Amino acid sequence: MSIKTVWHRLAIAMVVAASLLIVSSNGTVAQSPDTKANVKAAAKPNVLWISSEDHGQEMGCYGDRFATTPNVDALARRGLLYRNVWSNAPVCAPARTTIITGMYPTSLGAEHMRSMVPLPPGIELFTESLRQAGYYCTNNSKEDYNVRTPQGLWDESSRLAHYKNRDQGQSFFAVFNSTLSHESSIRNFKGNPTHNPAEVTVPSFHPDHPTVRRDWAIYYDTVTKVDAVAGKLLDELQAAGLSESTIVFYWGDHGSGMPRHKRWPSDSGLRVPLVVYIPEAFAHLRPDDYQVGGETDRPVSFVDLAPTMLSLAGIEPPQWMQGHAFLGPYATPKQPYLYGFRGRMDERLDLVRSVTDGRYVYIKNYMPHLSQGQNVAYQMETPTTLVWRKLFDEGKLNAAQSHFWAEPKPSEEFYDLQSDPYEVKNLVESVDHAEKLNEMRAAHREHVFAIRDIGFVPEGERLVLAAERTPYQYGQDMRDYPLGKIFDVAQLASAIDDQTSETIAGLVKLAGDEHPVVRYWGTLGLRMRGEAAVKLSSDLLVQRLDDSSLAVQIVAAQSLALFGLQADRELAIARLKARADWSVNDVFTTMNAMVGLESLGVELASHADEIKKLPATGSAPHGRYDSYVPRLLANLKALVIASKSVD
Repeated sequence: MSIKTVWHRLAIAMVVAASLLIVSSNGTVAQSPDTKANVKAAAKPNVLWISSEDHGQEMGCYGDRFATTPNVDALARRGLLYRNVWSNAPVCAPARTTIITGMYPTSLGAEHMRSMVPLPPGIELFTESLRQAGYYCTNNSKEDYNVRTPQGLWDESSRLAHYKNRDQGQSFFAVFNSTLSHESSIRNFKGNPTHNPAEVTVPSFHPDHPTVRRDWAIYYDTVTKVDAVAGKLLDELQAAGLSESTIVFYWGDHGSGMPRHKRWPSDSGLRVPLVVYIPEAFAHLRPDDYQVGGETDRPVSFVDLAPTMLSLAGIEPPQWMQGHAFLGPYATPKQPYLYGFRGRMDERLDLVRSVTDGRYVYIKNYMPHLSQGQNVAYQMETPTTLVWRKLFDEGKLNAAQSHFWAEPKPSEEFYDLQSDPYEVKNLVESVDHAEKLNEMRAAHREHVFAIRDIGFVPEGERLVLAAERTPYQYGQDMRDYPLGKIFDVAQLASAIDDQTSETIAGLVKLAGDEHPVVRYWGTLGLRMRGEAAVKLSSDLLVQRLDDSSLAVQIVAAQSLALFGLQADRELAIARLKARADWSVNDVFTTMNAMVGLESLGVELASHADEIKKLPATGSAPHGRYDSYVPRLLANLKALVIASKSVD
């Protein structure tokens, strides 16, 4: 036990002994040290979380003079502002999964948007632990986790949930989440925004267009609205006499709802606000760098919130939690890096990992053949996204603005936030930054192995390979999941600038490996290198059309459909059409087959009748997957119509 831990525990004991002087959780002064409820209240603080959706650090307290956020600004003046905070995921469901578990969804198999996976045995979500410790836990009201949650996670989780419903003297943990800043608020906005579009600072990766300016102004209006919600909740706490017995957190769930913020795991998509107020009654729970009205550059991410909550409640975080407490008696030394990830975004597959030390950002694109701006149906509803894409198609954008839509994207990206806050100048080739780049690459690799990231296993394949186990248990199996070999193959496959004959021959060999995930990456490496590599490996790819792994089958079919000789293309297209039938295939195979058919372009017109007959319903592991195939099918049908008009 560290000296710091000993002192923190001693401080807690002193608070309990001096409970006559402590304000209890129901807002009254404790009358007797022998009263059990008051002793509990003195030792265990109330905690209030105020969260809001789809907004980053565009707030006055973070130095944004265009923002209007008086309430959170005031909270920051009496609390501690965290500058270096990442949400781990740039979209809500996986980000919230990170929070509730204290684990990286990339190790649980829960990183994909609105997936649903079982938790491994022995994993207890942090509010279960708080409830067992006597806390009254409420959530108002969004859960949105990618894991199957047990009964008893909350005392109440609804739009009516409130800490006022607890027993007298009971400590509470209460979450209030506002959706007023959600990206849908931008696209659904009517009228004129209060913030002046002419005064907006447009990020250099966005085109400076009236629609873009208007959307940004609307976004700032929504941030003001959630600030007002925070103000009402803080006033309510004050009126109940609870302000000095309650620790308050304010945070946003990921970057803004504007495109290339939400859904992209760069700093713009992951950096969020976090303000924490710890009253004097619980000063012993403050970190060493806590100063009233101060700020800290300590790296914090969402995976740290669960262990921090347990620490504040006097509970030692379990070893399986992958985050690090930053408050309370079990606070750890600060960590050198924060980690981000991107998996499937609704109906569109991707695999991206990112790392930051607060100044530099490293992004590893494992599927560089896919653009940042994939056609995610929900993302394409935002006016800025539509205008941005139109200008790209018309060739009216500069290099920084075109990067979002470009195919392929770089295998690696490396940015210096100090000189390039918008992350548009890729320093991967910079000799002056080579040492730092290698450091960040090493940090990425170390993290992958520390948590045993199973994102390298295709989403459907991991369920097959796990069999009766959870995806997490499969990922922890050193024999069944040879991460070292798979990681190396994924690195080689995604380094698409390496077009040497030796590399292509190596990928051909790997595409015939005994392990299906190795075969997948070997095959994908050939597909990502384009026509020359596919034609050199056509015989092998034709064999892979009958692979025992459906994920390998689809990649081989996509490769040949795009770049194969005519006879091979016909075989591949037939395979894609067969696998796009959801009535006889799993949802993952169906989705990826439909994406393969999309690449046929004008040729889709000749397959119109078969595409029209494809079903929009089928089986899936969970209802969360039900909307994805219909979206892809609608897009296929739209492409058929477009291809007929071209003919």
